[in-house]
Formats: sequence, C-alpha cells, structure tokens
Amino acid sequence: MDNFLSVRDLRVHFPTPDGVVKATDGLSYDLAKGKTLGIVGESGSGKSVSSSAILGLHRGTSAQVSGQILLEGTDLLTITDEEMRLRRGKEVAMIFQDPLSAMHPYYTVGNQIGEAYRVHHDVSKKAARTRVIEMLELVGIPQPDRRVDDYPHQFSGGMRQRAMIAMALINDPGLVIADEPTTALDVTVQAQILDLLQQLQKEFNTGIIIITHDLGVVAEMADDVLVMYAGKAVEYGPTKELLTHPEMPYTWGLLSSVPDLTADVEEKLVPIPGTPPSLLSPPSGCAFHPRCRYKDQVAGDLCVTQQPDLTPGSRGPGHLKRCHLTDPTVPNEEEVAQS
Repeated sequence: MDNFLSVRDLRVHFPTPDGVVKATDGLSYDLAKGKTLGIVGESGSGKSVSSSAILGLHRGTSAQVSGQILLEGTDLLTITDEEMRLRRGKEVAMIFQDPLSAMHPYYTVGNQIGEAYRVHHDVSKKAARTRVIEMLELVGIPQPDRRVDDYPHQFSGGMRQRAMIAMALINDPGLVIADEPTTALDVTVQAQILDLLQQLQKEFNTGIIIITHDLGVVAEMADDVLVMYAGKAVEYGPTKELLTHPEMPYTWGLLSSVPDLTADVEEKLVPIPGTPPSLLSPPSGCAFHPRCRYKDQVAGDLCVTQQPDLTPGSRGPGHLKRCHLTDPTVPNEEEVAQS
C-alpha cells in the first residue's frame, strides 16, 4: 500500500539550562490511508511530542525539530507557517487528551467547531452552523440543533470527547491523531468512542494514529503498533504479531503489567522495575538496560556499551525490534519470578 504518511528520522530536542532533552530521537514509521497505527509506551517516552511535530505545534518554540514528515509526499518540516496553518485541520487534525482544556470555556461548542470549518471553507456562519449540527449528529450528540449552543462545561466527558472528534473530522482530513482519547472516560463510554472512531474511519477512509497507554485499545483498533521508550522506537510490527510474539523485553514488561481476566485470580502482576530514564542524560547503550532483567543473557556488555539498531526480528522483516537478545522468546511467569 502507498503510504499516506512517512516519518523519517524524526528528532525533537528541547534545549534547557540543564542540557538538551531528546524527547524524540530518530523515529521512523509509515501509515497508509484508512489504516490505524497505535503508539504505546510509558509517560515521557516521546509519544505526544512526536505527533505534535506532525501538526507543526513546535513551531515558534525553542524546540529543535529535524528529519522528515512526508504527508502525501510533502515534507511538513520544510513548508512555511502559513502553508502549515492551511493544512492543519484540513489535511491533518488532532483529538486532544483533555477536551475540557482543549476547548475554550468562553465560546459555545458550535462556535468553536464552526470556526474550524470556516477557516478552510468560504461559507457563511449559517452554512457553517448547519454543517456543525450535521457533525454533532454524526458523532452521536443528542438533540444537536439545541446542544450546538451549549458551552463545553455543559457537556459530559463523553460528549465533549465526541465534540472534539466532530471538530477533528469536520474538514474530512486524511490523517487524525488521537492523543489518549479515552483516558478520562468510563469503560462503556470508551467502547462507544472507539466504535465511533472506527465507524468514521470506514466512512472517510481516514488514517489514524492513536496514542495510548492501554494495550486493550491498541488490540481493538490498531493495524500496526509502535512501542516507544526513551524517545525511540523499540519494537514495531503488525498488531496481532507484536502482541502475541513480542521480541523486546520492554514490550514483555508492558504486557505482563496488564491484568488477564482468564488467568488465576491469585496470580500477581509483574511490573517493570525501576523508572523511565531522564531524557537529559539517557543511559549508555540500550536505554532500557538499567531496568532489563535479561541483559545478563547477552554476551559481553553490549547492552551497556552499544545501542542496538531497530532491525528485523526472528519473525520476519515486518516485525522490528531494538534489542541485543539473540533468542527473543517471551519468558514464562516462573522465569520472571526467579529473575
């Protein structure tokens, strides 16, 4: 499939008085239209920072952004601010994590969604209002002709998230970035939001990047998964393949931290030891080695001295891993307990 979005060697660094924070450091991936990429990892791994770069949200800041972000062949890092403004919202849009903070409290929901539409279309306020009502109905807001004049605080959490989806999709963008779209929602509303995104994706053939901590969301929605750690991709591959045959100890740790409803009720979760590294001074070699239980299985001190490349694993060229382990077999629970 032709890639609608291609990110190549993306680096987003933030100079600070204490040094340079390498929030994203050499990230590459592809996304085709109508497909979904799930980006997972702990807080501070660079997920949101890398996606914000696609929308040009680091422009005008001290951030140092390099690499390539090719959207239908156009490098978004080389176009002018005005060209980026014209593309933002029309060709690429974002659903933010907290809609109550993302939406302005002084303007009605209808005004804010309508403004996003009028920026890219030469239409009257009346025509924009009609379009907004259509979108609110499409995303499942009850009585949209009345609720269009409500303020964000008058919507429930689930309705605000639906309104944010309506704002993101009102211009039929080819790419939508959903940054933790279900974090603050209860389980039933989460399921509704995910079903809605999948339904709208089929209707508009939209490419979706979904950023999340929830591996269940990834399993439900994503075609491919990108696992990030310390600003880098540490594993990348088709969702089913990666979740059933992970080849990177960090991914093993993420999966073993998730409750399994089919497991023994007395079986304990196995957390990843330690904490994520500082991006001001990341560890030498493999950034995960201070927390890795399996570094002693690698000959010599490669894990400490040499950073592994992102290379094809034992499952084929479509499944990439950043690890020195030559036998990337998921350990059983007894092995984890002993380690």
